[in-house]
Amino acid sequence: MDEVRRGIVADAASACVQCRASQLGQRHIRKTDIDRLPLPVQAPGRDTFAAVAQLLVGLFGASTGGGAALIAAADRPREIAAVVSRGGRPDLAGAALSKVTTPTLLIVGGFDTPVIQMNRDAMKQMRGLVKLEVVPGATHLFEEPGTLERVAELAGDWFAHYLRPGAAARPR
Repeated sequence: MDEVRRGIVADAASACVQCRASQLGQRHIRKTDIDRLPLPVQAPGRDTFAAVAQLLVGLFGASTGGGAALIAAADRPREIAAVVSRGGRPDLAGAALSKVTTPTLLIVGGFDTPVIQMNRDAMKQMRGLVKLEVVPGATHLFEEPGTLERVAELAGDWFAHYLRPGAAARPR
């Protein structure tokens, strides 16, 4: 993974930890706090970690993972509080799209014309709050300078808004 992508991952992880820390009522976080926060990638169940059980869950999916995130949100609307799909293929979610009520942000590159249209078509089928952000100058993989940083900013803002206690599914 190149340095730019490593930085994006670190920024997204930091935003996620800050959201979780604020959900736990912590104002300031230190490196030792981050190391102690339960951040499982996969767990047998949310009840496994008492501190995590009260946290809101957000899903981020890229490309085909965007379709998978939407299917998960359709299957577990009470557990998934927000979805961000980057360059996603929502068409792969099929009939599940009409069951998505979770606030969803669709991020697509401005030069990724077919995927822009796929996302617009998907929006018409979704029942919940859905917003499309087109990143100017970006292709499907967001390899152009500054485009992944923009994705991280948009995703971080979306999660910060919808993953806080009491957040309602209202437009940003």
